[in-house]
Amino acid sequence: MRIGCRLRYRLIQSTPIIAILNVHYSRFGDLERADYLVTQPSVPLQSYRDGFGNWCTRMVAPPGDFTLSTDGIFRDTGRPDPTAPEAEQHAVEDLPFETLVYLRGSRYCDTDILSEEAWRRFETTPPGWARVQAICDFVHSGVTFDYMKASATRTASQTLAGRQGVCRDFAHLAIALCRCMIIPARYCTGYLSEFGQPEPHAPDDFAAWMEVFLGGRWWVFDPRNNAPRKGRILIARGRDAADVPLTQTFGPSTLTQFDVWTWDAKDDPSDASPGSRN
Repeated sequence: MRIGCRLRYRLIQSTPIIAILNVHYSRFGDLERADYLVTQPSVPLQSYRDGFGNWCTRMVAPPGDFTLSTDGIFRDTGRPDPTAPEAEQHAVEDLPFETLVYLRGSRYCDTDILSEEAWRRFETTPPGWARVQAICDFVHSGVTFDYMKASATRTASQTLAGRQGVCRDFAHLAIALCRCMIIPARYCTGYLSEFGQPEPHAPDDFAAWMEVFLGGRWWVFDPRNNAPRKGRILIARGRDAADVPLTQTFGPSTLTQFDVWTWDAKDDPSDASPGSRN
């Protein structure tokens, strides 16, 4: 797969930026060509790992047009997300210490507001995989996807009340409901290809999904699509979207171009140029 992105900003002053745009370290070994972060104009870059292990890059961008881009070749198995219907739910006292933070409420996953509703809806579902799938089924069928309804401040409880949103809202609501039912759940963002999906395909974009801890390991669930998918490549994970902004600008900025691509590298000429949304 050829994967990458291009984000162009218009800045009115020198602006510090933190970017999380590189493939997660857990998949770095699958990169045939590394997706190095490149800026135009070129500026000094400093990289570090945050508290969740995500690879972050910080810089100071000059005034004017400023572009961030990555472009890599990624080797994927071509198999859909794995499933394990027999995976069991752990008692809280048996959970590994590092999973406990993913039981707590967070900025967009307001479990204190949703707890009573979660138990009313899912208390009688079988614990484990079936319960998580029931939550995903509920979110998938009960929330309408609409790009025009995107909101940077919408919480899980607001998504439940309004029944509309984008993929991050689907993920936040499902994560919050899982946590209410004492299932560790964390937010993920990355690439999601259209391989194996019926045409016409929507324009490529970054996607959000969740991972839940069952049967001794983390498993992918995607309440937005609610089906195993091919070509899912993790960039970052955290408690919710507040932990993993793809870019964070510390000053006035206007996003003027946003491109994402996940193409079959065998069919893609190396000099191909992605379409743009301006």
